[in-house]
Amino acid sequence: MPKLTVNSIEVEVEQGASVLQACEEAGFEIPRFCYHERLSIAGNCRMCLVDMERAPKPVASCAMPAADGMVISTQSDRVKKAREGVMEFLLLNHPLDCPICDQGGECDLQDQAMGYGHDGSRYKESKRAVEEKQMGPLIKTIMTRCIHCTRCVRFATEVAGVPELGAIGRGEQVEITTYLEKTIASELSANVIDLCPVGALTSKPYAFISRPWELNKTESIDVMDAQGSNIRIDSRGNQVMRVMPRLNEDVNEEWISDKARFAIDGLKNQRLDTPYVRKENGKLEAASWDQAFAAIAKNLKRVKPANFGVIAGDQIDAETMFAMKSLMEKIGSPHMDCRQDGANIDVSARGGYLFNTTIAGIDQADAVLIVGSNPRIEAPVMNARIRKRYLSNGLPVAYIGEKMDLTYPADCLGSDAQIIKDIINQTHPFSEVLKSAKNPMVIVGNGVLTRDDSQALLFQFSEMIKTFEIVHKGWNGFNLLHKAASRVAGLDIGFVPNNKTGKSAKKMLADAGDGNMGMIWLLGADEIDTSKLDNCFIVYQGHHGDAGAHAADVILPGAAYTEKNGLYLNFEGRVQETKRAAFPPGEAKDDWSIIRAFSAVIGQPLAFDTHDACRQNLITNFPHFAEIGQILPSRWKRVGKSGKISTDPIVPSLQEFYMTCSISRASKTMAESRTSRENYSNQIAAE
Repeated sequence: MPKLTVNSIEVEVEQGASVLQACEEAGFEIPRFCYHERLSIAGNCRMCLVDMERAPKPVASCAMPAADGMVISTQSDRVKKAREGVMEFLLLNHPLDCPICDQGGECDLQDQAMGYGHDGSRYKESKRAVEEKQMGPLIKTIMTRCIHCTRCVRFATEVAGVPELGAIGRGEQVEITTYLEKTIASELSANVIDLCPVGALTSKPYAFISRPWELNKTESIDVMDAQGSNIRIDSRGNQVMRVMPRLNEDVNEEWISDKARFAIDGLKNQRLDTPYVRKENGKLEAASWDQAFAAIAKNLKRVKPANFGVIAGDQIDAETMFAMKSLMEKIGSPHMDCRQDGANIDVSARGGYLFNTTIAGIDQADAVLIVGSNPRIEAPVMNARIRKRYLSNGLPVAYIGEKMDLTYPADCLGSDAQIIKDIINQTHPFSEVLKSAKNPMVIVGNGVLTRDDSQALLFQFSEMIKTFEIVHKGWNGFNLLHKAASRVAGLDIGFVPNNKTGKSAKKMLADAGDGNMGMIWLLGADEIDTSKLDNCFIVYQGHHGDAGAHAADVILPGAAYTEKNGLYLNFEGRVQETKRAAFPPGEAKDDWSIIRAFSAVIGQPLAFDTHDACRQNLITNFPHFAEIGQILPSRWKRVGKSGKISTDPIVPSLQEFYMTCSISRASKTMAESRTSRENYSNQIAAE
């Protein structure tokens, strides 16, 4: 490894490191605008100039590889003068509109002008003006502020995989724009807002809303998909103002999806803030908590435990499901399920329902087969990790399902389930890819799990794993890609039918339609066929007036993920925690506390009175929930059962990205994004 001297301090860095990285390893900050650790090197802002011994002029440290014996100075008079000159040129045409710029207070240009700039300007000419660009409903552009660092261009091309941004013109006439001046067709597009070092690209929904110093910052996680991206929730008073990404190298690096960032305006719309009870005239009317609990208790007395069930939705925290499971055990009902979509998953083998390779493990994969999933929609940040691996080593990717654009080259093998058998029998060309791979991955999506022949298909994957050694010492290449944030925690605590008489969510809904279920408690479950619930007493506990609330006879207002402390396990099985950034509106309460209060009403009080006590009970029964940020290792066990495979084509279960839950469906921004994306797709198809 090369050793070099930075400001009289000797430092050793890895082979291939840049001088900029060496300087920071030695403890010296280097200003930069164009350089970013996760993007290719552009070397076009020249702010990172340093002096190198025997060099005739300052060198751009981001683009200069560190070499053995180099002597670098970052504090010489020549470096200081060079940086002042660069800053002066950057500010020549930059508008003096900091008071109205949304980047104010968080602007790299402001900070570095103060730290490295000159105290005056010699520029007396007219400043140039650049026409604003159209980048869709999420990104606001004021391109007169642009300093042409090209971070946004490189992100769109390299990370998002949608090369729709670029520079046109030459010299003073250079402008950054989308080629068609339309929406950037990516689920990660708004990350360019964080990357932009000036106010050229800012958040359109957040424009002129607040200033950074007015906000309370809460570290939390995203529950819009099952990846559990780490986020920071910025709130003012009791209102969530924005969501920003938080660094976690093993989960989301520093990216988040557009839905995670912008669906939060749905938190203000269609909220449930008081209990409701349906009267004899068929109308829901506001009620007190005592009246709502009394109505539920009255109906529960009429219903036998065998006719009472609970279906948990996709964003329920582990404590709430644990509390509800404890209540169901006291009542004596075995009918509970966290799989509202009808996914058929064997909970006896934990390694059979996790993303065992882990997200970070994708960096070691050398072949990927995706079946029944569209990771670009279901887990866009994880999909970017696969793209990153493809760019680094040409990762071969193939998928079984309908044709789709994954943002990286992938072979569509077709949608016939028979292809899986052909691969196992080594009569399919992709068999050779798996056979030659040392660390192959198989990603199985909900499109497989929700089929009637799911167990037969999973059995075939077990055969594939055995044939191609997809699971071996130090490597587990079998992965289920869930799309529900609550799914793994629910499976871990056993929120599933717990004996031979227990009914799944699918069976409960079918029996409700036939009049064989007396009462169903929907725990934030909205993505179900509510038309089957007319002959059943329905309790809906949730935070939005969505499909479940419309079908309910009693509504209990709960808290959204930004309004409570709760544990979630992402699809890897990693334990993570949401933190309260605001309080639920009106009379809405934490979900676990609603269940605890109702248990006392029916004379079956649960063994805890506080959230901490509830969590401690959970951890006592399932110790791995105490390991925040960690993944409990799980041994591989064969999954599935031999059976007949259907001739139905394999398709991903999720076709929609922007509006998939009660929060995003209530979001005006998500509705505009979907419309804009559809218009873009139609325009491309027409051309």
